[in-house]
Amino acid sequence: MVITAIPAGFAAGLFGIGGGLITVPILFYIFTAAGVESFYLMHLAVGTSFSIIIPTSIVSVITHHQHKAVDFGVVKSYGVFVISGVILGTAFAASLKTKPLILFFSIIVYVLAFYLLFLKEKEKDINLKMSLSSRFFSGLITGFISAPMGIGGAIMNVPILKFFGYPINKAIGSAAAIGFVIALFGAIGFIISGTYLNANLPFSFGFINIPAFLIFVPITTIMARIGAKMSHRIEKKKLTKYFGFFLIIIGSKFLFDYFQL
Repeated sequence: MVITAIPAGFAAGLFGIGGGLITVPILFYIFTAAGVESFYLMHLAVGTSFSIIIPTSIVSVITHHQHKAVDFGVVKSYGVFVISGVILGTAFAASLKTKPLILFFSIIVYVLAFYLLFLKEKEKDINLKMSLSSRFFSGLITGFISAPMGIGGAIMNVPILKFFGYPINKAIGSAAAIGFVIALFGAIGFIISGTYLNANLPFSFGFINIPAFLIFVPITTIMARIGAKMSHRIEKKKLTKYFGFFLIIIGSKFLFDYFQL
């Protein structure tokens, strides 16, 4: 857990993600080795990931805000639709079929990765107004997909905000703030669902494992601050490409897992 928390926290701050893409697989492995009931393994990994993302994203957002890289306006107008998606996704997670979702998610990640890698940077940053329909569909989809995966949704929200003309730094900072909203409601949802299903998992509150939370949080919050500071020292074009390559790695990992199931 300690070894995994270091890169998870750094990636959270650098790319504006919650770190769930790293923590969920490792938590799944750790809980498997610990002999947790297999039926609830993924639920516990995802719920715990959300709880870890909450403080990590707060530190990340504060750091990005200090660099004036968070647009709270878009977080408010977009976040309400994201919350709706998270609630639906959390409810769906109890009966989720994992394999098709992994394939679907891998395809989305690859599409977003190639979009960033081949995106031509605008000479001037142009902020386009997101229409109500754009906010509704984007928010609902990102929230719904994020919930069963235990992620903050930045791998989708960064490219979406980028598409609407946000500079990469502001897209990352704003996505981190949206990730906090997703994690908060996701964690609450998995606490409620775990209690409702009477999971009774060891050292856990609903579907949140307390020891994992206590170990990850101090490390990820420190590393998230370091990563967020680093993101403002890297050239924007390079940061966009780095994020694209990062998505390809994650997409490949999910695709590998798909064929292993």
